[in-house]
Amino acid sequence: MPLVSTASILASARSAGVGAAAFNVIHLETAEALVTAAERTGVPVILQISENCVRYHGSLLPLTRATLALAEAARTGVSVHLDHITEAELVRQGVEAGVGSVMIDASTLPYEQNLATTRRLTSWCHDRDVFVEAELGEVGGKDGVHAPGVRTDPGEALEFVTATGVDALAVAVGSSHAMRERTAKLDTELIRSLRAALPVPLVLHGSSGVPDEELRAAVAAGMTKINISTHLVSTFTRSLRGTLDADPALIDSRKYVAPAREAVATEAARLLQLLGSAPEAAAQPAGQGEGTSGETP
Repeated sequence: MPLVSTASILASARSAGVGAAAFNVIHLETAEALVTAAERTGVPVILQISENCVRYHGSLLPLTRATLALAEAARTGVSVHLDHITEAELVRQGVEAGVGSVMIDASTLPYEQNLATTRRLTSWCHDRDVFVEAELGEVGGKDGVHAPGVRTDPGEALEFVTATGVDALAVAVGSSHAMRERTAKLDTELIRSLRAALPVPLVLHGSSGVPDEELRAAVAAGMTKINISTHLVSTFTRSLRGTLDADPALIDSRKYVAPAREAVATEAARLLQLLGSAPEAAAQPAGQGEGTSGETP
C-alpha cells in the first residue's frame, strides 16, 4: 500500500469517532516495529519524527528517508509526520524529503508570536499541500501542566485556528510529556467544549501518561490524534534490559534489540486496536505495562 497522508488518517478517524494513533520513531527499529503493528492489526498509523530525534541522529534526512521507505512498502496505511518542529529549516528539509504533515511548535512563545510564526509557516506548508498541526496551551512537564491556567481556552483556540489556518490543533487538557506512570486525569468536559468549538481535529500530546480508560474517554469526548512516545520507549528499554540481564554474555546487538523491537510491535498493536475501535465496541483494557524508563524524543 502506498504512503498515505496524515490528513486522510485523521479525517477517517474523526468521521468514525475513533482515535488515530501517532507513535514516535526513535530509530529504525522503532519504525519497523510500528509498521509491523499496523500490518498485524490493519489499523493505519502515523509515524512521527521529532526535532529532538533529529538532534540525536545529527541529521533529519537519513532516518526520515528510511521511515518513508518503510511506509511506502507497508501493507497497511502509514503516514510520516514531523513532530514538535521549532526550526523553519527542518520544516523545509522534511517537506522536500517527502513528509506530508508537520507539527509546528511555537507554543512556548507569547500568544501573538505563536500565532504569527504558526501562520507564516502554515502558509508556506499549504502552498506545498502539506498538512499542519500546531499547539495552543502548555502540554509541558508533569509539574506545570495540571494548573488550570495552562489549559487551552476554546474561544482562544477558535481564534487561533481561524487566524493561522492550521489543519489540526494540539490542546492542553491535563496530559504531560514524558510521564513514566500512566496516572494523568484528563478534562473530558474541556475536550467536549473544544470539539464543539473547533472545525479541525484535536490532538492529545503526552498520552504516555494517560491510562487506557482515560484515552478511551478522551476519544469519546472528541479527541482524534493520540500521540504516544515515552510509553513505547519504556517498553523497548524494559525488554532490552531483561534480555541482557538474562544473558550477560550477549554481544550481538541483534539478539537483544530484536526482542525489544517485537515488544514494541506487540504493545503498539494493542494500542492501535484500543484507539481504533468505537468506544462502545472496545474490549476491556489489557492493562499492560506502565512506562518506567525511557526518554521523550
